[in-house]
Amino acid sequence: MDGTTQDHSTTHDHSAHVGYSGDKELIIKRLKRAEGQVRGLQRMVEEDTYCIDVLTQVSAATRALETVALQLLDDHLAHCVAEAARQGGDIADQKVKEASAAIARLVRS
Repeated sequence: MDGTTQDHSTTHDHSAHVGYSGDKELIIKRLKRAEGQVRGLQRMVEEDTYCIDVLTQVSAATRALETVALQLLDDHLAHCVAEAARQGGDIADQKVKEASAAIARLVRS
């Protein structure tokens, strides 16, 4: 991250079925694992663990979050964007732009 704060909020219909619903338990499990890894990182730093060992664990936590991000993106494309494409028009354009922006953020991170 570059330290700047950006507002990425858009208007969404939260009553609609979200694309990751079918994978929700798996995603929560992966997020909890990543949370544990981050807590472990904090402990490692508090205990003055060797730098390279900490960096190795940072890489593992980063991969865990990237896995979640890719799962969410895949579900979003397969469900939300595909449904919008079937509807066509402005909603399709909006969903494609959202997906493109999300991919750009992932690539930059």
